[in-house]
Amino acid sequence: MIGYVTLGTNNFEAPLNFYDALFSSVGISRLWQHGHMAAWARSRAEPALYLACPFHGERASVGNGMMVALKMTNRKAVDTLHAKCLELGGIDEGPRPTHGP
Repeated sequence: MIGYVTLGTNNFEAPLNFYDALFSSVGISRLWQHGHMAAWARSRAEPALYLACPFHGERASVGNGMMVALKMTNRKAVDTLHAKCLELGGIDEGPRPTHGP
């Protein structure tokens, strides 16, 4: 069910070498990097660790920049879950890039 976990950072470049070295010690490499976001995992089919600067540009903190993604079977399931979250009082921070199909 978990697709990825995102850790927020205020200095994106500093931890890249740390996570590259940490995960390479167990055979995991950086899958991709785009802007101020990067991901490490064995493959795109497995859960990943993302590192990112907060989307809205504010400082990362204990609750800002942290995210756990739920892996869904298709886009309809994502849209259904998102709509229900909003119905239950969740807040949409705005459109984001799509990660995967």
